[in-house]
Amino acid sequence: MTHTEHVDVLIVGAGISGIGAAYYLQQEHPGRSYAILEARGATGGTWDLFRYPGIRSDSDLHTFGYEFKPWRDEYAIATADKILAYLRETVDENGIERRIRFHHKVLGAAWSSVESRWTVDVERDGEMIQISADWLFCAGGYYRYDQGYTPEFPGRERFTGQIVHPQHWPEDLDYTGKKVVVIGSGATAVTLIPAMAPTAGHVTMLQRSPTYVMPVPAKDGFANAAKKLLGDKRGYALTRRKNILKQRSVYVLCQKYPAAARRLIRSINAKQLPAGYPVDEHFNPTYNPWDQRLCAVPDADLFKSLSDGSASVVTDRIATFTENGILLESGRELEADIIVTATGLQIQLFGGMGLTVDGEPVNPAETVAYKGIMLSGVPNFAFAFGYTNSSWTLKVGLLCEHFCRLLSYMDAHGFDAVRPEVLDTAMPTLPLIDFGAGYVSRSAAELPRQGVDGPWQMTMNYTADVETLRHGPVTDSHLRFSARVAAAEPVAAR
Repeated sequence: MTHTEHVDVLIVGAGISGIGAAYYLQQEHPGRSYAILEARGATGGTWDLFRYPGIRSDSDLHTFGYEFKPWRDEYAIATADKILAYLRETVDENGIERRIRFHHKVLGAAWSSVESRWTVDVERDGEMIQISADWLFCAGGYYRYDQGYTPEFPGRERFTGQIVHPQHWPEDLDYTGKKVVVIGSGATAVTLIPAMAPTAGHVTMLQRSPTYVMPVPAKDGFANAAKKLLGDKRGYALTRRKNILKQRSVYVLCQKYPAAARRLIRSINAKQLPAGYPVDEHFNPTYNPWDQRLCAVPDADLFKSLSDGSASVVTDRIATFTENGILLESGRELEADIIVTATGLQIQLFGGMGLTVDGEPVNPAETVAYKGIMLSGVPNFAFAFGYTNSSWTLKVGLLCEHFCRLLSYMDAHGFDAVRPEVLDTAMPTLPLIDFGAGYVSRSAAELPRQGVDGPWQMTMNYTADVETLRHGPVTDSHLRFSARVAAAEPVAAR
């Protein structure tokens, strides 16, 4: 196998997290060499991969965007093309593209304590090569890019129409005047319905159970006014602080007063729908608000489609697919020309790569996340996982800052390697993601764990993370540092 190059830091993934990691690394450690390995042929990750109608963010871009690059568009809830342009502008402005190796899929990585480096197996256009690195930074997101999740539907083979998963949307799909059934009730489904309804004959959202849906303004009046008064940079910073506080306040309200939050959301939904609409049947979940992620619909577009009759919601269970559509357990049959299975993602951390440490395979499920950025027992390995209860990028930015601070500490003290270690083998642990979504529960047993406090807790609180990741010490008793000298013994941080 051909060894092509060695870099100080190897970033996996050229999406929003990988581009952000590259920026922070360039700013804080301009002398370090790095490369970004991207399995696909383009930057942008999710925002280049998904092509279904209406695809957009479900977080405002003043917090989903980078802290270092103002979001200048008047729309706070943005479509994929605008987000992709923003990401690629970031790449161009900072000379990042020359560091990206496209069509490089990481298959596995092996750590050698003797050499204090990773050797990474990569597939490049069908050829197997190796790249070595002092550090691995996994920024490839949390789901499989090649395959979405579709349950086994009885009778699927009988359906004579077309079945489509949003993750693999055909460019030539013509749904003009056709009857479309969208299976699902999450962010993808509530995006597809209003996007397809004006063109399709009728769109039905078929859900097994309701999801919380909240209308939000597509434009942030405060943000646009602040930008005019204060300029792009200061206006963006002020709006970002405002929206961080707003996101946290909504989450805390829902967690602390779930009954009141439920009533408020129901009231808002009812005002957006025609009189007599069965709100409780279709928009009143059994779980509490923010036990799963709230679905945001800009300018109430979903409710407008339901109100004008171009779309409808059916809450029922699928008995079987038929030749002409879907037979429900209630006995009702939904006719369809096209069925869209907006049934979720398949979680896959670290791009599916296998890891070994000194020849021993790493089972992620047996590791514990340290500060949400490293894994117990795995040296010089960092990963980016954002917030589930707020904008993803808020957390990723802080993780990148902390990573750079850790590198600076190691440089200053002559260390080449570091690994977290769980000191208390009886330490209680929890699932990495404390979230009720189906795609999370399906994969929980395969994911790393988290502790219940201290650096082992997977914090979902931006204010707390600012104190820990931006201002707190980079070292503690759980980290073991070592230098690339055979006789040197690992030392604990003091």
